Amino acid sequence: MPGYLLDAAATVQCAHGGQAQPTTVNLRVLINGTPTVTMTSPYTVVGCPLLIAGVPIPCVTAQWITGATRVTSNGQPLLLGDSQAVCAPNGTPVAVLPTQTRATGT
Repeated sequence: MPGYLLDAAATVQCAHGGQAQPTTVNLRVLINGTPTVTMTSPYTVVGCPLLIAGVPIPCVTAQWITGATRVTSNGQPLLLGDSQAVCAPNGTPVAVLPTQTRATGT
C-alpha cells in the first residue's frame, strides 16, 4: 500500500514519548529540499521516560524493520510514514508523524 515518504524532518517518537532522530540522512533523494531516510539508518532516542519497577529502562535506539518495497536509494529501501521500527533495549514500537505530503512510494 502506498504511503508518504519519510523525510528527516518527520516527527518520530518512541511509544513512551521520547524523540527519535536519524543518525544519517539520505542526501541523494530530497523532498522539498529535505533529505529522506533509508531503512538501514538507525534512529537515536532521547527523553524516553520508561520505568519498569522503578528502574529506568529508556529507549536508546530504534531500528527500522519495514520500509518501501519498490522505492530505493543507493540500493536501500526508503522509509514510509507507515514503516515500523523497534526500540532497543526494550522492544517497543515507534510512532511516525510524516511532515510532507508531496511524495509517495510503495
